Amino acid sequence: MSRNTQNPCIICVAITGSLPRKADNPAVPTSVSEQIESTQAAFEAGASIAHCHVREDDETPSSDPVKFALLKEGIETHCPGMIVQLSTGGRSGAGQTRGGMLPLAPDMASLSVGSNNFPTRVYENPPDLVDWLASEMRKYKVKPEIEAFDLSHIHHAVMMNRDGRIPGKLYIQFVMGVKNAMPVDKDVFDYYIETVERLVQDAQWCAAGIGPHQTTLNEWAIAAGGHTRTGLEDNIRMDRDTLAPSNAALVRRAAELCDKYERPVATWQEARQILELPLRAG
Repeated sequence: MSRNTQNPCIICVAITGSLPRKADNPAVPTSVSEQIESTQAAFEAGASIAHCHVREDDETPSSDPVKFALLKEGIETHCPGMIVQLSTGGRSGAGQTRGGMLPLAPDMASLSVGSNNFPTRVYENPPDLVDWLASEMRKYKVKPEIEAFDLSHIHHAVMMNRDGRIPGKLYIQFVMGVKNAMPVDKDVFDYYIETVERLVQDAQWCAAGIGPHQTTLNEWAIAAGGHTRTGLEDNIRMDRDTLAPSNAALVRRAAELCDKYERPVATWQEARQILELPLRAG
């Protein structure tokens, strides 16, 4: 039987993040070697993007470019063709240290274009830092993934795309379920999609749900024709009573939802084509 290639769904796996620790779930990969092994299993399960953070030996978040370089090299070696997306998030550093890994020229990097509340603090993304991160991404030909925690972030990303600060096809991720930020609300989710489609004809979008909302956002996104994110960074459980045994298990669950809605899981080649990234030998 020929493979249905209509509207393939890109699965991004957020392998580690900055917050979950082995005390929360022993499957959380914190060393570089653990992260590479976990990513390889997730890649084989269907993930075509690896969203990456790095940690210090005590599991605290880091922005060390050396660690990022080792992780990037390992993923490219063991997961040929997989899209490497490095995080410029604010929990692992402050100011321009957040972009210290961009000279490694990963395929993609996360870019938050505005500030918002997090559970215990303000996630600060001041305009001058956003512009500097965007300029570094242009310099090293890194495609931004816009992390939209609020409707204003979508509008700002569109403005930056129109004036050239974010070139090419926009890729916007709706993040829902962070305490004190945007809750998981289907009407809001639908309006996010409507806003993107109204403002930018050729944009691609995906969605990420935090904690118990991960499966909800996976299903909403897949059913609506978008892409989706899963992984231990956002959610350490399969259900209320069961810890997720691996990133790969969460990827397989997202892939099952793709089957439910008759969406093929994007291969790495398809994901690169959709996101207008160069193909690499695999």
